[in-house]
Amino acid sequence: MRNPGWLPCLAIALALAACGSQEQQPATAAGAAVEEGGPRAEPSPPQPDISVPPARTLEDVMERDPRYLVGISFPDGADQYPGLARALDAYARAARDDLDEAVASLGEARPRAPYDLALDFSMLVETPSVVAVRAEGSSYTGGAHGNPLVARFVWLPQRGKMLEAADLIEDEEGWRALSEYVREQLHAQLFERVDAWDLEPGEREQLVRSGGKMIEEGSAPDPANFAHFEPQLGPGGRITALRFVFPPYQVGPYSDGTNYVTVPGEVLLPHLAPEYRDLFAAG
Repeated sequence: MRNPGWLPCLAIALALAACGSQEQQPATAAGAAVEEGGPRAEPSPPQPDISVPPARTLEDVMERDPRYLVGISFPDGADQYPGLARALDAYARAARDDLDEAVASLGEARPRAPYDLALDFSMLVETPSVVAVRAEGSSYTGGAHGNPLVARFVWLPQRGKMLEAADLIEDEEGWRALSEYVREQLHAQLFERVDAWDLEPGEREQLVRSGGKMIEEGSAPDPANFAHFEPQLGPGGRITALRFVFPPYQVGPYSDGTNYVTVPGEVLLPHLAPEYRDLFAAG
């Protein structure tokens, strides 16, 4: 049982440092069959399927060095889904590789504030048909602030595959419908934020214009813009809505943080690929 208790300690350590400066099918046993009356052949040993790399055991990481800090936490139970485990491991290793490259570029020098990688994976949904994992964190390699790490992974255990946004909607009309709904919600959120601030008319207009442009670009009807989502389940474990996740910079500035739009099933159902309609609640 992993103990996530060190994560708050890591957060404190990072804050203090900043203050100091700013997933085999065994190969069929060929030769197991024998001719009638002939000698019985010994089964061949199982051969590994080299087309699918083995899943690595997901192990939490906590490292401290004068030049960097690393904290990575994986959810209990993710190892039982090898394909999902591979995806989580690949994401974490990519983030770690980026940090290691930045540290190596320092040579013998030390950064003004230690570089860091803080990445937490947590289980959002776990049912026989749908498993969803959230990845949240940041990586600091210099500059005014860290780079946000935001991702979602939706695994379908009974199908042995990841649920990808590009496969979910079957036609361009569906992507346009999804985009229009999301844009409407994001614009409403933008106006709500701006109206809560005491701004001069010119400043307000500028923020609405620049924010609106980011929304239009970041929520265009392209599957890549909707890659991260969280399934919302109803009674019986079927999906009733998808909560789309937009990392900082995609539909708003860094200061806005991560943006979310929940799209109800009735908006999605007319456009879902037939393969996935059984995962959703009907109406």
